[in-house]
Amino acid sequence: MYHTHKEVELAARHTLSIIVDNEAGVLARVIGLFSGRGYNIEHLTVAPVDLSGKESRITVVTVGTPHVIEQIKAQLDRLVPVHRVADLTESGPYVERELALIKVHCNNGEQQAAMRIAEAFRAKTVDSSFDSYIFEVTGKTEKIRAFIKLMEDAGLVEAVRTGVAALTRGSEGF
Repeated sequence: MYHTHKEVELAARHTLSIIVDNEAGVLARVIGLFSGRGYNIEHLTVAPVDLSGKESRITVVTVGTPHVIEQIKAQLDRLVPVHRVADLTESGPYVERELALIKVHCNNGEQQAAMRIAEAFRAKTVDSSFDSYIFEVTGKTEKIRAFIKLMEDAGLVEAVRTGVAALTRGSEGF
């Protein structure tokens, strides 16, 4: 394949942190920006960030070329209820975590395997019955995916995930 002199941009995963007014319709406007332009959202987390409940943080994980990510940030900045937008992937080191609850139905032989896997991933057993467990596991998205994949052979019934929560490292706030 022949390429022009322009550098070929590669799509990469980006974690965006957006501070918005905590009011009706704001999330719909932010999500509408993504869907209206055909941008995919891999993870989405929203929660109030101040004690008064006036502001919320929206954490969005998306994939795009540097040009597309810049477009997304610029368009988000123009939305009225948006106060700040940061690309944590570009702004330096950050901590990213996700929580998942995993339900496993175990026959006799599968119980030991499920417990060994859970122990290896430092998952907590938050519920158990005679033939099933619910595990809570936290960590990076890759860890959650790996845990779920291994639990498929141990009798995975269902999984629910919170989406990514992320903060920049160091003493400075957003």
